[in-house]
Amino acid sequence: MATTTVTLRLAESEKQVLADYAKTFGMSISEFVRTAALSRIEDELDLVAWEDAKREFDADPQTLTADEVAAKYL
Repeated sequence: MATTTVTLRLAESEKQVLADYAKTFGMSISEFVRTAALSRIEDELDLVAWEDAKREFDADPQTLTADEVAAKYL
Protein backbone atom coordinates (compact mmCIF):
# COMPACT_ATOMS: atom_id res chain seq x y z
CA MET A 1 0.00 0.00 0.00
CA ALA A 2 1.38 3.40 -0.94
CA THR A 3 1.62 5.87 1.91
CA THR A 4 1.37 9.61 2.08
CA THR A 5 2.34 12.22 4.63
CA VAL A 6 0.00 14.32 6.74
CA THR A 7 1.30 17.22 8.79
CA LEU A 8 -0.13 17.65 12.26
CA ARG A 9 0.60 20.81 14.21
CA LEU A 10 0.90 20.32 17.95
CA ALA A 11 2.25 22.16 20.94
CA GLU A 12 5.49 20.57 22.12
CA SER A 13 3.75 19.36 25.28
CA GLU A 14 1.03 17.63 23.18
CA LYS A 15 3.66 15.98 21.01
CA GLN A 16 5.40 14.71 24.13
CA VAL A 17 2.16 13.23 25.49
CA LEU A 18 1.59 11.42 22.19
CA ALA A 19 5.18 10.20 22.06
CA ASP A 20 5.10 8.94 25.64
CA TYR A 21 1.76 7.20 25.20
CA ALA A 22 2.78 5.58 21.91
CA LYS A 23 6.10 4.44 23.37
CA THR A 24 4.30 2.84 26.32
CA PHE A 25 2.47 0.59 23.87
CA GLY A 26 5.43 -0.01 21.56
CA MET A 27 4.06 2.19 18.78
CA SER A 28 5.37 5.09 16.78
CA ILE A 29 3.51 8.40 17.01
CA SER A 30 2.38 7.88 13.43
CA GLU A 31 1.01 4.41 14.17
CA PHE A 32 -0.78 5.64 17.30
CA VAL A 33 -2.39 8.65 15.62
CA ARG A 34 -3.45 6.55 12.61
CA THR A 35 -4.94 3.85 14.85
CA ALA A 36 -6.69 6.36 17.11
CA ALA A 37 -8.18 8.31 14.20
CA LEU A 38 -9.44 5.22 12.39
CA SER A 39 -10.84 3.82 15.64
CA ARG A 40 -12.74 7.06 16.24
CA ILE A 41 -14.23 6.92 12.74
CA GLU A 42 -15.26 3.29 13.27
CA ASP A 43 -16.89 4.20 16.60
CA GLU A 44 -18.84 7.02 14.94
CA LEU A 45 -20.03 4.72 12.14
CA ASP A 46 -21.06 2.09 14.72
CA LEU A 47 -23.06 4.73 16.57
CA VAL A 48 -24.84 5.78 13.38
CA ALA A 49 -25.67 2.13 12.60
CA TRP A 50 -26.98 1.61 16.14
CA GLU A 51 -29.12 4.76 15.95
CA ASP A 52 -30.57 3.59 12.62
CA ALA A 53 -31.32 0.13 14.03
CA LYS A 54 -32.89 1.64 17.17
CA ARG A 55 -35.09 3.94 15.08
CA GLU A 56 -36.17 0.96 12.95
CA PHE A 57 -36.94 -1.12 16.06
CA ASP A 58 -38.88 1.73 17.67
CA ALA A 59 -41.03 1.99 14.53
CA ASP A 60 -41.70 -1.77 14.52
CA PRO A 61 -40.71 -3.46 17.81
CA GLN A 62 -41.39 -6.98 16.58
CA THR A 63 -38.56 -9.38 17.43
CA LEU A 64 -37.75 -12.83 16.09
CA THR A 65 -35.91 -15.76 17.59
CA ALA A 66 -32.80 -17.06 15.85
CA ASP A 67 -34.81 -20.04 14.60
CA GLU A 68 -37.47 -17.74 13.15
CA VAL A 69 -34.84 -15.67 11.35
CA ALA A 70 -33.22 -18.84 9.99
CA ALA A 71 -36.57 -20.13 8.76
CA LYS A 72 -37.34 -16.79 7.15
CA TYR A 73 -34.06 -16.45 5.26
CA LEU A 74 -32.81 -19.99 4.69
